[in-house]
Amino acid sequence: MSDPFIVPEEESAAEAIEAIREELELFDDWMQRYRYLINLGEKLPDFPSEWQNDQFRVVGCQSQVWLNFREQEGKLFFAGSSDAVIVKGLIALLLRIYSGRDAVEISQIDPIFITDLGLAGALSANRSNGVASMVKAIQTITQRYL
Repeated sequence: MSDPFIVPEEESAAEAIEAIREELELFDDWMQRYRYLINLGEKLPDFPSEWQNDQFRVVGCQSQVWLNFREQEGKLFFAGSSDAVIVKGLIALLLRIYSGRDAVEISQIDPIFITDLGLAGALSANRSNGVASMVKAIQTITQRYL
């Protein structure tokens, strides 16, 4: 099986957020953006079935969401998945921003980017709460390494 942990494409979280903003701006409407999110979710590495349990479940998400991490050379790498296709795409976005960064950088990422990218307004209240729960889970893990 391939490595389930996400290695960042961009040098920094700020660069990842800006790249995502530019990608989202390529689409005319939210139906096209939802398709983009679904495609991102389909590209996530396989999440091991043995991690799909309560130990790795993110509390506060309407759909099932799992998150795992590893620390390597001072950086935190995350893996995640969901049973819902759009949520899986949202996980892919979050991991692109947060994974592969050190704890200090992660702790300095302001989750306002969710609103700034237009995601908060385009998602249902339940999905927005789920994204907030995923960010909180990442921040909780990060606190152990500060």
